[in-house]
Amino acid sequence: MRGVEQGFPRPAAGAAMSDRGREVAGGEATRRGARVVSLVPSVTETLLAWGVVPAAVTRFCDAPGLPTVGGTKTPDVRAIVALAPDLVVMDTEENRREDAEALRLSGVAVHVTGVRAIGDVGPTLASLARAVSAAGFPGPGEPAVRSGPAGVATVTAWVPIWRRPWMSIGGATYGSSLLDAAGIGNVYAGSPDPYPEVTLEEAAARDPEVVLAPSEPYPFSERHRAELEEVAPVVFVDGRDLFWWGHRTAGALARLREVATTLRRR
Repeated sequence: MRGVEQGFPRPAAGAAMSDRGREVAGGEATRRGARVVSLVPSVTETLLAWGVVPAAVTRFCDAPGLPTVGGTKTPDVRAIVALAPDLVVMDTEENRREDAEALRLSGVAVHVTGVRAIGDVGPTLASLARAVSAAGFPGPGEPAVRSGPAGVATVTAWVPIWRRPWMSIGGATYGSSLLDAAGIGNVYAGSPDPYPEVTLEEAAARDPEVVLAPSEPYPFSERHRAELEEVAPVVFVDGRDLFWWGHRTAGALARLREVATTLRRR
């Protein structure tokens, strides 16, 4: 989610372009040592954990020292093509359909991910590992992702993800699914929109016990506390734990469960 440049990406507008895990051109990069370009911050983190060093990444990826090829919404397609990668990894929420199509038309193979729930993580990682021939998969966290039990919601929360306009997450999102597994109920879980626009008054009317304010995609911090406390008491959390799926998921789930336990003791 660090790749948000013009508001939060909505699946219906500029979303990606193929079925989850499907390569839209060129087949799988099955040989060991394949040159991979990652345009997805969470995928970059996962690849590095597997020992797969991308040939290039976005400027939103936590990968100091690696070449960058623009942002998640503004990749430099010509620069990517010039790298002659065996595979470019993109995501239905992070990246744009038109960029994937431009790469495909240039003869570049594209592997597309699209995680909507914690249960999607295991199969998506397995598909990604096959595509990049990752010898390091499964890593130590991945089995826990597949076997982790769902939580029992004993704390309710509002999760703002954007400001001006205020936006939140609905139930059909990875973040909401992760919260549910951690025992935190999302007050907008019943929203038909994955990323509903809301007002502070509407959020307060849902009577959450806490506001979980993530550090991304909008960088909520202490300077926003007073405004957010119009809804409920505020707890700041690492936005990567809420929205970066992959190798991080098992650890993120454990940390969010700790948050839930602390909140229940209040």
